Amino acid sequence: MTSIDNITASLIRELRSRTGVGFLECKRALVEENGNIELSIDNLRKSGKLSAEKKINNITNQGKIFAQTQNNVGVLLELNCETDFVAKDDAFIFFGEDIILTALEKNIKDINQLKSMFEEKRTDLVLKVGENINIRRFQFLEGENISYYVHGVRIGVLVDANFSNKKILKSIAMHIAASKPEYLHPKNVTNTVFEREYQIQLELAKNLQKPANVLKKIIEGKMNKFVNNISLTSQSFIIDPTKKVGDVLNEYNGCIKSFIRFELGEIILQ
Repeated sequence: MTSIDNITASLIRELRSRTGVGFLECKRALVEENGNIELSIDNLRKSGKLSAEKKINNITNQGKIFAQTQNNVGVLLELNCETDFVAKDDAFIFFGEDIILTALEKNIKDINQLKSMFEEKRTDLVLKVGENINIRRFQFLEGENISYYVHGVRIGVLVDANFSNKKILKSIAMHIAASKPEYLHPKNVTNTVFEREYQIQLELAKNLQKPANVLKKIIEGKMNKFVNNISLTSQSFIIDPTKKVGDVLNEYNGCIKSFIRFELGEIILQ
């Protein structure tokens, strides 16, 4: 085994630059591997793998939403970490960009396939930054007119439309980011969601002590407002609140076919 005295500062610097691991760990690995850089990297990966496994259950509620489009395909990715500090790290951002571009270039639609492809890089990044990194979710959208919008690092939107006005499509995507619609049209609201809200309004109405016919109208009004508030086409357009989103779409003889919205750390409903 090489003695500590034979491990030069330049060797340690090279190993640190290639792995991002601390000074003492790099020095230990180099001593154990007789100054061989490649074997020292393997040494650190072996010990780092164990460290990464210990961090698997750490909370990862920070991170970044990534979005990109290419050849009529759009993808959204939520990549999580433990702290805002790591979320701003270039290595973390590059990792997310690498994932999303690979998905587009190789037409990958399955998150499990992506996770498998990037597990080694993810583990290496965990070792480098000292935090758990989690590819939380990924979604794929295909269409003739795909647009995307990312608000800061926390919200990302993909939109598929039947028209190609990029300015309007981006405005619609910005609206979705801000207004958080759950459905495209009021008619798309599920019976389960409608009935749950209806029962709530029914109970609230009992305390109003109004005639039955008046209560019926009140409940109908509340339900119309509820359905419109969660439906994209019935929401007031954030760019021009005097119009509904549906009105704006009608001006361009267009419609939104589908949309996807990710918000960092939100509960994912199955």
